Amino acid sequence: MTKIGNITLPEFPLLLAPMEDVSDPPFRSVCKSNGADLMYTEFISSEGLIRDAIKSRRKLDIFEEERPVGIQIFGGDEEAMGMSAAIVETVNPDLVDINFGCPVKKVVTKGAGAGVLKDVDLMIRLTQSVIKNTNLPVTVKTRLGWDDDSKNIEEVAERLQDTGIAALAIHGRTRCQMYKGLADWELIGKIKNNPRIQIPIFGNGDIDSPEKALEYKNRYGVDGIMIGRAAIGYPWIFNEIKHFLQTGEHLSLPTVQQRVAVIRQHLKQSLSWKGPKVGIFEMRRHYTNYLKGFPNIKEFRSRLVQLSTYEEIDEVLEEVLKTYDGFVAEKNLWTFAEGAPNCETAK
Repeated sequence: MTKIGNITLPEFPLLLAPMEDVSDPPFRSVCKSNGADLMYTEFISSEGLIRDAIKSRRKLDIFEEERPVGIQIFGGDEEAMGMSAAIVETVNPDLVDINFGCPVKKVVTKGAGAGVLKDVDLMIRLTQSVIKNTNLPVTVKTRLGWDDDSKNIEEVAERLQDTGIAALAIHGRTRCQMYKGLADWELIGKIKNNPRIQIPIFGNGDIDSPEKALEYKNRYGVDGIMIGRAAIGYPWIFNEIKHFLQTGEHLSLPTVQQRVAVIRQHLKQSLSWKGPKVGIFEMRRHYTNYLKGFPNIKEFRSRLVQLSTYEEIDEVLEEVLKTYDGFVAEKNLWTFAEGAPNCETAK
């Protein structure tokens, strides 16, 4: 078993990565139903929580069926991070996670997310402030470093462990890579095999198939894998990986009936949590991903994103079922582009 504080996970857990505008309760629900072992909320601004910002507070919503679930916070101010950790504890998640990995400019330029990779001393102080202000297990998600010339993850991992964090998830890219190029798992494996490191180490980046999950598990020895983009529109990946690790065999690809069932589950959860207007509007971004690989699906997708009631959408989904009865779409793997863009230095 894998332990994070008082949380017991399976021997090789599969984690759903926190993804902004994706990892909300409806999406987490379908991933949990399809095998995710531990999930995280979208990242939440510490300053937003303290200001009582509606959007930030709403991201604190978690549900019993999701557990275990962690709430992820980010920020660059020690006092604000400590206060937000105390606020997070009031809604009783299973753990608090700190985001030191988000590469987007609007976060980095505020000295938060991956921006903290340029100041490890600040990273340690921020982590200590969070740990001091909560009784929950504290975990961290970060990257290899700022750029190819400053991959400081070995120092970071040891120092974070010394602060008392309960686990560390490492995305195998630098901030400058954003999400381009191939993730470097060699460094992740080096951290895991460092005799000083005793906490669970989870690897993240490019896991999009059961074969790759098994290969990376065996090659790098990580305690578990965190999956992000490959789960968008394809939550079945969690159970597919679990089945392959246990049996060496592949599960059958999801049928059109299974795909539509998950769309309906996701849509109902979206309506329940967000209300009919916002729930239907924000669900529109997911149809393309769920229906990838279906021939001549564009007409159906176009109709789905224009409808405004559950009943109308359900009628179109019923048409999809009838039109594609017996058809099984091939799994569309994510393509990770070679190379990386120039690094945009945060001022």
